Order: sequence, then structure tokens, then C-alpha cells
Amino acid sequence: MTTHLQTTKAPLVTAHAKHIVAETGVLNNPYFRTLVDGSMSLENFRTSQEQLGFAVTYFARPMAALVSRIEHPADRIGILGNVVEEHGGFRPQEFHHETFRRFLASIGSDTVRLNGLKMMPAVHAYNSVLSAVCTWEDPQVGIGCMGAIEYAFASVSAITGNAAVNRGWVAQADLMHYGLHSEIDEQHAEDFFLLLEPHYRNPAARRRIDQGLGLGAYALNRLYSDLSELGRSQQN
Repeated sequence: MTTHLQTTKAPLVTAHAKHIVAETGVLNNPYFRTLVDGSMSLENFRTSQEQLGFAVTYFARPMAALVSRIEHPADRIGILGNVVEEHGGFRPQEFHHETFRRFLASIGSDTVRLNGLKMMPAVHAYNSVLSAVCTWEDPQVGIGCMGAIEYAFASVSAITGNAAVNRGWVAQADLMHYGLHSEIDEQHAEDFFLLLEPHYRNPAARRRIDQGLGLGAYALNRLYSDLSELGRSQQN
């Protein structure tokens, strides 16, 4: 795991999230293995990243739904700050949708074509899982799910960004989206985990939290497995 935080104020939840992410194997997903070992082509990388863009654009929406379900105003602040961050601190050019579009342009995506691109069912399913868990499940399940995704995505961003640079597909200065997320997503995960830590010794709460952590790790791993299959289908 890539680690930028020196300490955590949510050690119990963070430790279990680390265990679940490792157990799920998301960081050893075939998508990242082929990206790092050189067997993934630039064309396949570009196509899969274009599909990932639908998840990037959508991600703030389940979080916003989750914020609305948190009872105490003070407990909303961390996640609300994450939603604002996804919107570039209210700077339209820094919306994560826009920074990811600029990353896609740097690897050769055509903006006009992107505007007409159809979302694949696997990404639609991923987005729908996040929406459902944040809207209908117990809030602790939703918080755990989103926190696990943020926690894993810090390392996912580092792996993806480093591989793209090492393969010569993009300059370090053009990483933009991935450079940012490799630095901030563990703090975003911490914001989620801090809400769960005080309840983690309660057996019923722990079951809900662990369920959410597991769902988040599973959903992210499943998404990248499907993106990996997309690349293989293009080669056939």
C-alpha cells in the first residue's frame, strides 16, 4: 500500500481496511499486473481509462447522498469536504471530471468522441452499487464501503500513474488526476474511518462496518477485473 499518512486516528478501522484490501487482491488485479509488466497496450489502457472516467465523474454523487443521511452536522464535515474536493474546491477547471479528461487527452483520447461514448455495463453496475449502498443501506455500511475505495485508490493511483510514466505514455507533469489522488485519498479514507472508529468495538456496528469495507474492496476489484476483460476482448 502507498502510505502518505504518518499516523491515523482510526487505527482499528484502518488496520482492518488494509487487511481486507490485501485479502481481496485489488492491488494485484490482472489490470495492474498487465499494466506494470508491459503486456497492456496503450490502446487498451486508453480505452479502459475512458470507461473509468464514468466512475470518476459519478463518484461524488453517492457521497453526497451519504452526507444527507448523517445525523449530526459535525460528522458531515469530512465527507462534505471530500465532495467539495471532487468539485475542485468550487473551481470548475479543477473538477475531478475535468482533471481526468485532461489526463485522457494526454494519452490520446479525443474529447469530441468522449462526449458520445457509451458507458459499459460493468461501470454502470459499479456506480449503481455505490449509489445503492449510500442511499439504502445502514450509513455505517455506506461509510465503510466508500472509505475502503478511497483507501485502496491511493495505491491504485500511484500504481497507475507510475506505470503510465514508466511506459512513456505520459509525462510526470501531465499526470494531474492520478498525482492528486495518490496524495489525498488516504486522507479522504481517514475522514470516513474517523466516523466509524468510535463504534468499532461494538459487535453489531463492527459487522456493518466490515460488511461495508468488504463491499468497497470487492466492488473496486470487480471494476478493474472487468476493465481488464475489456482490454482482452479488444485483442481478440
